[in-house]
Amino acid sequence: MKQGDLVVRNSYGGDVLFRVEAVRTNHAVLKGTDYRLLADAPIPDLSVVRDPESTRAVQQVRIKVNDSINRMRSERERQTEKAEQHIRHAMQQQNQSFFEVPGKVLHLDGDGNYLKKSMQLYNTMHVPSHGLHVHESQMADVLYRLLPQLKPDIVVITGHDGVLKNRSSMDLFSLSSYKNSQHFVNAVRVAREYEKSRDSLVVVAGACQSHFEALLQAGSNFASSPGRILIHALDPVYIAIKASYTSIKDTINLADVIHGTISGIDGVGGIETLGRFRVGLPKPKITSSNPVLKV
Repeated sequence: MKQGDLVVRNSYGGDVLFRVEAVRTNHAVLKGTDYRLLADAPIPDLSVVRDPESTRAVQQVRIKVNDSINRMRSERERQTEKAEQHIRHAMQQQNQSFFEVPGKVLHLDGDGNYLKKSMQLYNTMHVPSHGLHVHESQMADVLYRLLPQLKPDIVVITGHDGVLKNRSSMDLFSLSSYKNSQHFVNAVRVAREYEKSRDSLVVVAGACQSHFEALLQAGSNFASSPGRILIHALDPVYIAIKASYTSIKDTINLADVIHGTISGIDGVGGIETLGRFRVGLPKPKITSSNPVLKV
C-alpha cells in the first residue's frame, strides 16, 4: 500500500472510498474522494480498490450526484422559460431580449481537490465564482481582506471538520469538541460584520459533522451538519448555486434545496433566505466583459 492508492475500510463495510494521503508505521492517513472526511485507519483494516467504479459506495454516490446536477439543470431551464414569459408579458408580447445576473460566489475551501471539483461545477452551471484554497484557521483573516474587494453575493466557507474522539455525548454542544467548527464560526462572524443582512449576503458554512447550531447562531444562512454526519463535497456548492439562481423576489425553497443535496436533511439545514438572481432589460448590444452579466 502506498500514497495515492484508493482504499476502503473493512470494519466499516467499505462504505466510503478513500485516497491514501500518507502511510505511517502501522496506519494510514485517508481522505474521502467524495465526502469531506479525513481519517486514519490501521493498515490491516484497509483493502485496495483497483476498480472504484465497480464498488457499491461509489456507484451510490455517482447516482446521487447525477440526480442533483440534473435537477439543477432542469430548474435552470424552467427559470429561463419563466423569465422569458414574464418579459413578454411586461413588454406586451414584444420579443424583447433580456440578460441574467446570477449571484456571485466567493468559495473558500480547506481542501484543494474539493475546491477544484467545486469550481468545475460552478463553471458548468455558469455561476460567477472566485475560489481559494485556504486553511480553515486562516479563513476569517482571508474573508476580512477579500469581502470588500470582491463584494460577493454568496460566501461558501467549507473544508474539513469532524467530531473529535474521546468525548462524551454532551460535548457535542461545545465547539472545542470539533476539529474546525470554531474556525468556521470565526469566518462567519467576519462575514456578518461586513454585511449584517442575511438576504444581502448569503453565507453557506460547514463541513462533515460541523456544529450546525453554532454556525447558524454566528450568522450563516445554511450550515452543516444537523445530524453530525458526513456531507458530500459538493453539497455546499449545490446550495450556493441554488441561491445564485433564485430570484431576489423569492425565498430559497428550504425543503427543495435540502432535498436536492446529496446528504439530505441530516447533512445540511438553514433558514428562509431571499435569492440573489436578477433579470435585466434590454440585452446589451455589446457583450459585457463583466463575468457577472450572463448575456
